[in-house]
Amino acid sequence: MRTKKQYIEGLSKMKRNLFINGERIGRDDERFIPSYNVMGTTFELAAKPEYEGFLTATSHLTGKKINRFTHIHQNKEDLHKKQDMTRLYCQVVGGCVQRCMGVDAANAIYTVSYEGDKENKGETQYHENFKKWLERFQTEDLVGCCAQTDVKGDRMLRPHQQPDPDSYVHVVEKNKDGIVVSGAKLHISESAIADEILVVPTRALVEADKDYAVSFAIPGDWDGLKHLVTIHNFRDRKYFPKGFNSGSNDSYLIFDNVFVPWERVFLCGEYQHGGILALLFALFHRHSYSGCKPALGDLMLGTCALAADANGISKAKHVASKYAEIIKVTELGYAAGFTASELGKPEVYMPGKGFIAYGPGNYIPHSIYANVGRCLTGEAVFHEMEMLADISGGIPATFPHEGEFVNPETAEFAKKYTTRSSKMSSENQAQLWRHVGDLACSAKGGIACFGALHGGGSPRMEEIAITSQYDIETRKDIVRKIAGMTKD
Repeated sequence: MRTKKQYIEGLSKMKRNLFINGERIGRDDERFIPSYNVMGTTFELAAKPEYEGFLTATSHLTGKKINRFTHIHQNKEDLHKKQDMTRLYCQVVGGCVQRCMGVDAANAIYTVSYEGDKENKGETQYHENFKKWLERFQTEDLVGCCAQTDVKGDRMLRPHQQPDPDSYVHVVEKNKDGIVVSGAKLHISESAIADEILVVPTRALVEADKDYAVSFAIPGDWDGLKHLVTIHNFRDRKYFPKGFNSGSNDSYLIFDNVFVPWERVFLCGEYQHGGILALLFALFHRHSYSGCKPALGDLMLGTCALAADANGISKAKHVASKYAEIIKVTELGYAAGFTASELGKPEVYMPGKGFIAYGPGNYIPHSIYANVGRCLTGEAVFHEMEMLADISGGIPATFPHEGEFVNPETAEFAKKYTTRSSKMSSENQAQLWRHVGDLACSAKGGIACFGALHGGGSPRMEEIAITSQYDIETRKDIVRKIAGMTKD
């Protein structure tokens, strides 16, 4: 297992294929420091003895201790621990912990690569390829991200029908050494600071889409790969630093006729399983959201409660109602994720067939509950921000710059006229309003809200998964019997 220092040193040696605002940069750019603060916790906390077996796991491949963010879930207890691990990390860093995409993609590919080989009656080596990649991923404690979302072009057309074939990442050439792929993946969180990029399809596919049924892994600085990066940091503080300064980044990943050797290819043309892989990554990732979104609820509740204290309205009935609403959504989302873990099996849902055995035996969270939890908490994000705005009032939006609190000409007035409650120090009130301003009135705050709503799939996608996999016919039969109806 690595340290934070070793992780950052490894990235600093990678080729400079990152672009931001017309500039080519390296991974040693200081604007990534807040992102490294976040990712670094996944190394620092995992090394602490008190988190042994919780933030770490035992590899089923080597029997060695590994970071749980590189683990393949072997039982429902692993699913429970991943959910709780995610909630803990997100509480510590004050938001997204950034590393869950890699573990969710790894679990999905591990499952589907096995079925791809079975479909091909042993003529392919996808699963063995992936296991070799996975062993290195675990042993070297690498950070992975998942590149799933394609450009998609005309949303009413399938991949093979698009006027521009690069609207979806696809195979343009196969030879004895590997494949060549072209296209782009969008909104890829933390790809700029990941060791490895895991690529999976983004949707269900038909036979004519087989060139788009491709999955592989490449290092983040692989030849032909370009990152068009956006970096999301809070406003710099000079005098009154945050307790934890977090940041994040996203990229458009451009695959400019990228060569991928066969040993790094995990699916290529098996369109039926390509669609399942797209759904499985989304499922594993939505299960992770049942840890991170409850953590966001914890953070929002604490922020609202402190804002109410600062404003002297903590006993108001309308404030208590808002607390209750946040708690309900937070814990229902967690409960849904817990149930998805508890009902997890090495099975996937197939329309018309129900749940069937799928993969080599690793555990998959229950789809309905993982999607319900993600949808419920995702839809609440902007409403919770509205509640914070209501409790806070306008002060976070117009709060004086920190320099006014140290300038001898203005410091006394800034302190006097930004202090409200006598039960909280003026210094703590100022730090609170700076924090609320970061969350609700900054570019990073707005971006985080969009990510919380759409990351892992927009609520509409969860609604599709829920309604297409739920047994509605049985519920109709229940009502027919009660109503005295016959089945048409």
